[in-house]
Amino acid sequence: MSESLLADATGISAGPVSQLLEMGGPVMIVLLAIALAGVVTFLYLMLFGTFFAPRFTAKLKKAITKWQQRPGDNVSEDLQRSASRYARLNPLHHLIVNTMNARNAGTDPQQIRESVARDAHEALEPFEAPLKIIEVIAALAPLLGLLGTVLGMMEAFGAMAATEGRANASQLSGGIYEALTTTAAGLVIAIPFAALAAWIEFRLRRIQKTINSALVTILSVPVATTESESALETHDESAPATGTRTGRVVEYSGDEHQGRLANATG
Repeated sequence: MSESLLADATGISAGPVSQLLEMGGPVMIVLLAIALAGVVTFLYLMLFGTFFAPRFTAKLKKAITKWQQRPGDNVSEDLQRSASRYARLNPLHHLIVNTMNARNAGTDPQQIRESVARDAHEALEPFEAPLKIIEVIAALAPLLGLLGTVLGMMEAFGAMAATEGRANASQLSGGIYEALTTTAAGLVIAIPFAALAAWIEFRLRRIQKTINSALVTILSVPVATTESESALETHDESAPATGTRTGRVVEYSGDEHQGRLANATG
């Protein structure tokens, strides 16, 4: 009895697929293959993004707020010490901690900007290849469906020519119906994958803006340096204090950093 139930189940599941393959021919096999590849790619992207996508968590927001109030006050150490194992998988966590440490160490601002832009690009790079695969599938499926229709129409009219015009209308319409199956299958595959590609691209753009906003906030906050430099600033009353290093404080323009980060990571 179990064997009969299994046979019935396999017959139900394999029936429509085998019928599609018979109607569409080799092109339908290719369409089903790329549809399966697209589903696997999307599942991989969702699973990978769950663990390794940059996330602006509440703890990171609290750390940045604390940095704005008291920059350099062991903010990065506290953030790194209180981070869980899941939080350590967040690329934005490492970007924020590394940027704060570089500011505290007095690293050259230009070097910090270059390092931040490179690391931000590397954080989003693993998502570019799956997105490109889904976009290619969305663009390729209708073309493959059209190719299958053209081949089916050629076969149908070739059979009509072989009968020297004695083919009836039902035979011709049946051949055209089978030929149009691949076009319908191509559109059914292309439409959801085009929507998925647009949604994934929108999400990546939002993540990129979040990364830029968080890092620009850290870079734009002035950080105090050593006491000797502070003493030099006290004696140098004529030194200008408009965005240049005068000894105690390094000030940065948030708009300038945001533009450079956006160009580097976008």
